[in-house]
Order: sequence, then C-alpha cells, then structure tokens
Amino acid sequence: MNDQLKAILEVLIFISQEPLTVDKIREVLGEVPDEELQAALQALQSDYAADNRGIQLVQTAGGYLFTTKPEHDQWVRRLLQIEKKTKLSSAALETLSIIAYHQPITQAEISAIRGVDSTYCLKTLLQKKLIKITGRKKAPGNPLIYRTSERFLQYFGLNSLEDLPKEEEIAKILEEEKQSVS
Repeated sequence: MNDQLKAILEVLIFISQEPLTVDKIREVLGEVPDEELQAALQALQSDYAADNRGIQLVQTAGGYLFTTKPEHDQWVRRLLQIEKKTKLSSAALETLSIIAYHQPITQAEISAIRGVDSTYCLKTLLQKKLIKITGRKKAPGNPLIYRTSERFLQYFGLNSLEDLPKEEEIAKILEEEKQSVS
C-alpha cells in the first residue's frame, strides 16, 4: 500500500466541498493504476472506520466525502448553533419519492399520481435543494421537469439512484407490515 497516495487522497477529499469522484481524483493525480487507487481509497475508508475518530469517510453521491459521525451530532449542532433538522412532512416525502422513482417528471404528473396539488411540496423540496429543475418538457405549456439532486443522494446516504430500494421490495415490506399488524 502506498502511504503517500493515501495521504494525498485524504487531503484531496478533506478540502473538497462536495463528494470527490474517482474521475476527478484521476484528473488531479494523473496516471495512477486503477487497482492502486481503489485499494488506497478502501484502505483510507477502513482506517477511518477502525479508529475511534469523530469523522468518517463515506462514499455518497458518486464520490467520497468526510462527514462527522452521527453519534457526535449534538456537539456539532451545539458548536454551529444549528437547530435539529426539520423533518419532511409526509406529503413532501411522498412527493420526493414520486420524483425519485419516476424522474424526469413534471408537476402535473406528480399531482396526478398523488391526486392533489403538489406546488407547496415542490417549493419546499426546491428550497431544501433535494430536487432541481432540469429543463422543460416539450408539451403544451412547456412544464418544468423535476429530478432529484446530488443533495438528495447525500441526505439519504445514497451513492447513486441505483441504491434506492426497488418498488417491489417496498411493496413486499409494506405487505409484511400490514399482515403483522392484522
């Protein structure tokens, strides 16, 4: 294992303000064999997981990022004077899940699935930067097209949208819960 490569990766990830992708790392480092780069990233991740540290190296939103460990959340919030995360309403979560599973999607399509107007939920999700507008649909009125954002992946600890549970898995879990309650 190349300790110098691990140290360089640590510094690059540390100074990056967003998840640092392997492609960006390659762009900065130049010619580093893929196996060596992956091994160094895994070793660095293992180092942070094994040590009793307050931060961790996570793979999220298609890249690597240092985050504070959840068990130290109260201290970070106290230092930064951050109030606890406001939870999303069930309507906002429903809207967000529709976007996540049916993107790209318009407001009219979201409202049709939900059966109610989704304007307020979309505004909330845009303000929280969990979704983004990615263009306009070539349809009457040229409605806006919505997609989930990188922040969505980070918020839910996902590396990519492929990490979302499949709709069939969710349906099975809900059915099992319904049967256990009955």
